[in-house]
Amino acid sequence: MIVIEGTVEHGDQRGRLLGFPTANIPLDNEHIEDGVWGAIVRIEPNRQVPAAVSIGRRRTFYAEKGQRLLEAHLLGVNEDLYGQRIRVELATKLRPQRAFENIQSLTEQLNQDVQNVHKWSLAHFLTFPSQNSRVLSAANPETSSHAS
Repeated sequence: MIVIEGTVEHGDQRGRLLGFPTANIPLDNEHIEDGVWGAIVRIEPNRQVPAAVSIGRRRTFYAEKGQRLLEAHLLGVNEDLYGQRIRVELATKLRPQRAFENIQSLTEQLNQDVQNVHKWSLAHFLTFPSQNSRVLSAANPETSSHAS
């Protein structure tokens, strides 16, 4: 499992407008594969929630010129996380990144992604492995280490 830690920053609020607010972490680390993932996000030491996570440049809006981000839509969480350090444990890749023809197609896919993560979390959340994880910094691959 790949683990990414970083501080939640303000984005362009596009996810919120589409009905899928996200916790955003800028990524400079090219060793993390772009795509949509099922993940567990640890907000604080004893609080973890499933999340649909997108890693990439938001090609529907910015083509290949957009800032590379990790965007985590935390299921069942609606609170201000700006400035908080979170830990994102990528567990299962759902699909590759891709550009959509229009907002409706993107929103339909986001709904499907969230449903898939919800189903995955019901089957795996309580037994989610947290040991032997590869920890990567959001910014620098040289700071990666193995969690104990």
